[in-house]
Amino acid sequence: MAKRILVLNGPNLNLLGTREPGTYGSQTLADIEKLCKEDANSLGLKLDFRQSNHEGELVSWIQDARKTADGIVINPAAYSHTSVAIHDALRAVGLPTIEVHLTNIHTREPFRHHSYVSSVALGVICGLGAAGYRYALAALAEKLSD
Repeated sequence: MAKRILVLNGPNLNLLGTREPGTYGSQTLADIEKLCKEDANSLGLKLDFRQSNHEGELVSWIQDARKTADGIVINPAAYSHTSVAIHDALRAVGLPTIEVHLTNIHTREPFRHHSYVSSVALGVICGLGAAGYRYALAALAEKLSD
């Protein structure tokens, strides 16, 4: 049976392609979703790809993942730096989670250097653009095959 991966995207990622293309690139979230679905198929994974600007909705999706997913890829975006609620939900669910950021958060503004999600993630991929999602899916596929 295919392993199920929930890919969550936080606030403002729906604006990719038009929001600060010099920082975030020209790919849209739909482009990233297509890339993820292609990779998921080749890795034998079933993918559920979502985005929300609302912290509570992301928390609910994480909680629901207990029954619907085997692993999580999350780009919490700005919630990385502010959301104890997302941290707590990921900790409570206990699914293998990989945190992804399009940019290298450690080379940006100082307030972006800390992520509440990192301490509950299996790994963190940042600064590699959309390819970070691909690497996260491959890493989860390998982890879940153990």
